[in-house]
Amino acid sequence: MIEFISSYYAWVKALHVIAVISWMAGMLYLPRLFVYHVAAEKGSEQSETFKIMERRLLKFIMTPAMIVAWLAALLMLSANSEYLMQAGWFHAKFLLVFIMSGIHGVFSKWVKVFAADANTKSAKFYKIWNEIPTALMVVIVILVIAKPF
Repeated sequence: MIEFISSYYAWVKALHVIAVISWMAGMLYLPRLFVYHVAAEKGSEQSETFKIMERRLLKFIMTPAMIVAWLAALLMLSANSEYLMQAGWFHAKFLLVFIMSGIHGVFSKWVKVFAADANTKSAKFYKIWNEIPTALMVVIVILVIAKPF
């Protein structure tokens, strides 16, 4: 299996990058939808439209992209485990991606909260949360490209 992965490593890596870009697009956009959704009157046509947009973004783009990113990452890890398990930057990246996955879970919960018209948070709250995936992504990219330790 490792030989097979090694033979197709570049393709797996490309798939991983595509999946991460798709996942991050959703992670950056979904909390922005929450910001706008807060301003919509509960039960209004606008609110119902936001519910559809949030659910579809999560269900059809973000979650599948996250799963593909993780699966491709695990395949690449299996082909390079000896090197990666000794690299400090990789441990930091792994931790940050794990945190990003947890934030994905939090966002999933908030989609359900909005769907039930039960949101009690402000637009400012979601604006702050909108910045967290961005900050994590910047650090993750720096770790992967610069490999500072």
